[in-house]
Amino acid sequence: MFNYAPVCCSSRYGLALLSSYGFFVVYSLRVNLSVAMVDMLNNTHHSSINHSSSVCPAHASPTRPQHNHTASVYNWDSETQGWILGSFFYGYILTQIPGGYLAGRYGPKWLMGFGILGTVVFTLLTPVAADLGASYLIAVRVFEGIGEGVTFPAMYTMWAAWAPPLERSRLLTISYIGAQLGTVIALPVSGEICFYLDWTYVFYIFGAFGLVWFVLWALFVFNSPNTHPRISERERLYITSSLKNELSTSTHIPWGSIVTSIPLWAIVVAHFSYNWTFYTLLTLLPTYMNDILGFSIQQNGMLSALPYIGCAVLAVLSGQIADYLRESCQCPTVRVRKVASLVGMIGPAVFLVAAGYTGCNYTMAVTFLTISSSLGGVSASGFNINHLDIAPSYAGILLGITNTFATIPGMVGPVIARALTKNNTIEEWQIVFYIAATINLLGASFYTLLGQGKVQPWAVHTSYSHGD
Repeated sequence: MFNYAPVCCSSRYGLALLSSYGFFVVYSLRVNLSVAMVDMLNNTHHSSINHSSSVCPAHASPTRPQHNHTASVYNWDSETQGWILGSFFYGYILTQIPGGYLAGRYGPKWLMGFGILGTVVFTLLTPVAADLGASYLIAVRVFEGIGEGVTFPAMYTMWAAWAPPLERSRLLTISYIGAQLGTVIALPVSGEICFYLDWTYVFYIFGAFGLVWFVLWALFVFNSPNTHPRISERERLYITSSLKNELSTSTHIPWGSIVTSIPLWAIVVAHFSYNWTFYTLLTLLPTYMNDILGFSIQQNGMLSALPYIGCAVLAVLSGQIADYLRESCQCPTVRVRKVASLVGMIGPAVFLVAAGYTGCNYTMAVTFLTISSSLGGVSASGFNINHLDIAPSYAGILLGITNTFATIPGMVGPVIARALTKNNTIEEWQIVFYIAATINLLGASFYTLLGQGKVQPWAVHTSYSHGD
């Protein structure tokens, strides 16, 4: 039996890189509106240099090139903005569980491919929709959400067939780093595009990247090692033999056992609470940077991206460390997952609250927000991939279930936050940060008490339960 296959030029790492590019597209299309929104509003207070409407003294920003004021601007109040920013998640939540089911039934390749392609098409229609009115823009964002909703469950189903157990944290963190990079690159680049061109190009340029990804995905990705025409025999045998004791041979889905599984509910609660902080920041950080700290659109994107750079770096590092602890130090999987989740949830809560008390000390504010999100990256090796530990055969469906609950914060978080920050005072934002931190602490405690690290008996239908 082959117990190892080289990493270099391997099909599984090729898949990790292409899926990473896919998640880059997914996230850049999700967050670009957060920055563009700052530029889509008809703020008569703002001249090109002076931001008189922010709470803190504004930062001098370079005068914008004149030709870029051709795009329309809109008069949307803070509540409408909250709905526009949250609308994406109303579509996203609909396709989580169907995504896991369809990926298992028809294979993840085309589901993920067409899901992202659909999102790309609606992204290209965003400027037209905004001109027609807020309700059209909300509808387009809902459709984008529907397309993106299948991506994570589809990719988990893909990894259930492709990721050898002891390379799991490594392959998945490479795959999902694309999501962080999408955020990291889309935020500053959107700011620059708004500055030099106008906000409509934000949607056109990122849409084009999505089209290129679709072509590569269609040509080079296959549903399993056995269907891949160019994989080396050594790698194929290494992957299939490493997974033989972990995958269920039955086509029947044990819904009853899944819904009553305590370890699964532990992941649900952790995922929900982590995402409350993550989505509140993801959708509203550019608004906070603009309204409170007084950064212009150009500085805004760059500074809003810093937290996600840290998050991406720590996610990959934690993946390497987690697999090292499990492999070389024989550390129980459950302990590794719980420690990673505690660091990745309590850390962000503490620094988020601290950020609310920095007043107009820009350096401290940006530093604390950055540390908060960076520590969140550690949870990528915690509850975030625990689905594959407890039920690899049904990982896509499990992720669909946890992601359904974890999308609720994206739907209500921005709406509640914008409702609480009507006057845009620092005190109002402190309440927003406190709510997020409290939810994080509760989720971390719940997961630590009830999380598990072994394949659950209901997830295996063969005569032996799990090899290692």
